[in-house]
Amino acid sequence: MYTLPKIERFNQDVLSKYHIYNSVFITLPFDSIDNTGVLLPLFTETCETGFKKQETPKEIFNFFSNKYLTNASETEKIDLMFRFIQYIERQIVLFDAIEDAAFPVVNNMEGRGSLRDIKEKSDAKQKDDELIDFLENFNVRTVLTAHPTQFYPGPVLGIINDLTEAIRSNDLLKIKQLLAQLGKTPFIQNEKPNPYDEAVSLIWYLENVFYSTSGEIVHYLQKNILQGNSIQNQLIKLGFWPGGDRDGNPFVTTEITLKVAERLRTSILKCYYVEMRNLKRKLTFSDVDTLVSELEHKLYRSVFYSKGEIYITLDELLTQLNKIRNIIIEKHQSLYLDELEAFLVKINLFGFHFATLDIRQNSKIHNVVFKDVVNHYLNSGSNIFPKNYFELSEDDKLIVLSKVKGNLNPADFDDEITRSTLESVQAIKTIQGNNGEEGANRYIISNNESALNVMETFAMIRLNNWEDPSVDIIPLFESVDDLQNAHQIMEQLYTNPEYSKHLQARGNKQTIMLGFSDGTKDGGYLMANWSIYQAKISLTEISRKYGIKAIFFDGRGGPPARGGGKTHKFYASLGPKIENNEIQITVQGQTISSNFGTLDSCRYNIENLLSAGVTNQVFSKEKNELTAEETQILTQLADLGYEKYLSFKNHPKFIPYLEKMSTLKYYSKTNIGSRPSKRSKSESLDFADLRAIPFVGSWSQLKQNVPGFFGVGSALKYFEESGQWNKVSDLYHNSLFFKTLLENSMMSLAKSFLPLTAYMKNDPEFGEFWQIINEEFQETKRLLLKIADHKTLMENYPDGIASIQVRERIVLPLLTIQQYALLRINELNKENNTDNEELVKVYEKIVTRSLFGNTNASRNSA
Repeated sequence: MYTLPKIERFNQDVLSKYHIYNSVFITLPFDSIDNTGVLLPLFTETCETGFKKQETPKEIFNFFSNKYLTNASETEKIDLMFRFIQYIERQIVLFDAIEDAAFPVVNNMEGRGSLRDIKEKSDAKQKDDELIDFLENFNVRTVLTAHPTQFYPGPVLGIINDLTEAIRSNDLLKIKQLLAQLGKTPFIQNEKPNPYDEAVSLIWYLENVFYSTSGEIVHYLQKNILQGNSIQNQLIKLGFWPGGDRDGNPFVTTEITLKVAERLRTSILKCYYVEMRNLKRKLTFSDVDTLVSELEHKLYRSVFYSKGEIYITLDELLTQLNKIRNIIIEKHQSLYLDELEAFLVKINLFGFHFATLDIRQNSKIHNVVFKDVVNHYLNSGSNIFPKNYFELSEDDKLIVLSKVKGNLNPADFDDEITRSTLESVQAIKTIQGNNGEEGANRYIISNNESALNVMETFAMIRLNNWEDPSVDIIPLFESVDDLQNAHQIMEQLYTNPEYSKHLQARGNKQTIMLGFSDGTKDGGYLMANWSIYQAKISLTEISRKYGIKAIFFDGRGGPPARGGGKTHKFYASLGPKIENNEIQITVQGQTISSNFGTLDSCRYNIENLLSAGVTNQVFSKEKNELTAEETQILTQLADLGYEKYLSFKNHPKFIPYLEKMSTLKYYSKTNIGSRPSKRSKSESLDFADLRAIPFVGSWSQLKQNVPGFFGVGSALKYFEESGQWNKVSDLYHNSLFFKTLLENSMMSLAKSFLPLTAYMKNDPEFGEFWQIINEEFQETKRLLLKIADHKTLMENYPDGIASIQVRERIVLPLLTIQQYALLRINELNKENNTDNEELVKVYEKIVTRSLFGNTNASRNSA
């Protein structure tokens, strides 16, 4: 029997099931008024028809209420809006669960990008030795962050998990029960979670998804490619930011950092204990059973009776398991050896740390802290710093910083930020003592602008009585200017004798983080992506010159505007001029649940990342290198896009538009994350302090997705009008990097819906500004379709666009309600009537509630 095309599999296993289960769902009575499910489909049709007629959200809702509601008061209309929102939120959950259940059917788990595909290509091309060498030296590191883009509270995540299983087994009774439970389970968190809550939530994914998936992937490779030999390399690594990411988050304290690290260790020991119990039922033969029982008992005590105390070391666990392994081979015909080796693989991957807890702080905070530290020494009469330190040139400061050593006591400082920053270094030491070096050995400096930022951090660590720190200091370059200067900054560091000595002790490896999110916010879509690509080339060149292996850590968000989209294609497109020893990416919010939330999706996406590395390093080393002419064209495109974006960003209505016409100010009210939506506490909106997530998310709520396309159309149009279209057309068809860049921009367009806000073109204050967005959208769409030779957006991903279309239809009434509420708020505020204050608050609550469903539906909108 032949396999159906992907779109047919989607229609059969996702779309048809959604229609069936949704029809069950909308007939369930969740409250005293049971006609909500009847009215919602009618409202959806009214929205679709109304926008085709170019009606405003207000006109659409008023038409609906006049036709289907009998003399409804404003209070009754508001009540219905809230009930619509409740239903839509749950429809999205239902669709998520159906897609997750169908994932292995819709996606070919053994097709292109899979481990099987890697093995077969390697055999066909006789590249087995090269592939083995690659596996022993390559790493994929997925770093889970606590950025607030996931709106589902814990109980809802549990229902999604159970619902996915019930749908997979077509258990209609259980599906109906879970849908009823879903209808009665609150989606709203009354209080913001603290960083520890966020950590516990994400550790669920480590325990239930990453643990088994990562182990199975490496075990498969050992058996099928390394002929049963163990991979010594830690091929898959996990990183973790909740509890360690202090940048802009005053709620991350030293106590929470240590508590999260302890929870990570307890969690991995719990996984080991469960696995040990399962092995105990199989390894029941002589000379083995007593050893297994002893290990199980020690793991049990470490998990359930420890109070921070561990009754077994990692070395002891490995020694005993290897002893058991040898006995099984020698005396018991290798019975259950495969299961034992699968367990050993996991211990090699996760140690006692499970995931590396990264510490992150902003360079601007470091500047303040370091000034406090230097003044502390100067006031105490110490000669560690010269009295004229603050007057020294940067070069002279670097010399001083490379030599300082000391034994600071955080308690000696009155300033809380200084004290907690110094304590974070002490915390790294403590975690390494408890969880092993992999427990916490990376310090990331956000907004890194100079070599001084790195050396201040290096000095701060050494002043904590840590002369030879087992810590990698990772600069994060974010703005366009910082990306362009990054290689010069790194050369200053590589030529500093003390820092060079530190790198030598760290295996001559330097991890460098590059931030897509703030890069796009700063320079627009084309310039951000191209600046990062060029920065990687320059950084690779300078690192190779000094014998340093550069490792790039990409700070990617979910949507294309923040470096998301089809990321594995980007990694497959890197040529030999870009170091690609590791793929390190941040994963956050809905991207965790959508790309790594189930065993199947996690396996699929990790295998794709591994495959991208193999494709780039083993199968097509020279193929993806850009020519000088292609580089020139891309530079010109980026410059043109940058110019267009800058003129847009500098428009006098840019900030007022976001403040008055978008949902930006409502993000801080959602109680979805511990981190504030902007870095400063000032009342006024400063673009520099605005975080990328609410910035990108606000455009997404407007269904305009500006950061994912603005400037692309203008850049392409220049080549069209100057008679050079063939240059960009050839580039699109020859460069996987450029093609992926534009395909991801198409995804941003596909998730946009300009008719929603078309009423703004008549707004006396913002009409002209909305027209600028609309014109760039239309030009970008026209030229992307032209360059791809497509009639519709994403037509080469039919299942992808089908999924987007279903999701967009589900949230259309919700977005209409959101815009209606925003319009009513503006109307009521203009009336200047104090009697309206309570009504304004109600509509503001509607706007805030509407954020949840739209963000979850997009799966990568913020």
